[in-house]
Amino acid sequence: MAAILIVEDEISINELVKRNLQLVGHHCTSVFDGKTAISEIERHTYDLIILDIMLPEIDGFEVFKKVHETPTIFLTVRSSLSDRIKGFSMGADDYLTKPFEMLELLARVEAVLRRTQKNKSCFEVGAVRIDFDSRQVFYMGQLVECTPKEFELLEVLVNNRNIALSRERLLELVWGYDYEGDTRTIDVHIQKLRKKLGWENMIKTVYKLGYRLEVNQ
Repeated sequence: MAAILIVEDEISINELVKRNLQLVGHHCTSVFDGKTAISEIERHTYDLIILDIMLPEIDGFEVFKKVHETPTIFLTVRSSLSDRIKGFSMGADDYLTKPFEMLELLARVEAVLRRTQKNKSCFEVGAVRIDFDSRQVFYMGQLVECTPKEFELLEVLVNNRNIALSRERLLELVWGYDYEGDTRTIDVHIQKLRKKLGWENMIKTVYKLGYRLEVNQ
C-alpha cells in the first residue's frame, strides 16, 4: 500500500487519520508543523501527503511549494472559495474541509492513489482477485458473476477493510441517501458475497451495527 505523510497540528485529528489509514493498510508518518513537514519531504519519498493549511512555523501553502510531484490532499478548516481555488490552482489533487467524515477521506485517498497509479487497480486476498477497472471478480481463477450493487458493496468493503460499517452507512454509500428500502437489503447482499467468494469468515458481523471485512495486513 501507500506511504502517506500526515501534516496536521491537531494531535487528535492527526492520530485519528493515521489510525484509520493504517487500518486499511497504508504506512503513515505524522508531523505537526510546517517546518518539520518540509524537512520530512526533503529526506523521504511519499506516495501521498495529507496537508493542513493552518500550521505552526510555516503554513500549508508554503509547505506545498516544496512538495514537488507528490500527490497532495489539503485537509483544512479553511473552507472559503478563494482558499479552495488557491489550493487547486497550486496543483493540489483534492481539498477537503473540516469537519469531515473519515469514510469520505478514505475514499478520496483511494481515488487519488488510484488516479496517480500508486494504488493497484486490483485487490487480491486468498483465492479472490478483484479488478476495479474492469469491474470483474475472480474466485479460484474463475469469473464470479456479480450484480452492479454487489460489486459496489464489495468495493466499499475493500476500500474500508478492517473498519466496522453500519448497515445504514452501507446503504448510503452503495444505494444512496434517497433509497427507500430497509437494512435487510444489506444482509441479503452480504450473504450472497460471502457465498460467492468463500468469505464466510472474512466478512464479519459486527453485533448490533453492521459488517467489517477483516483482512490481515
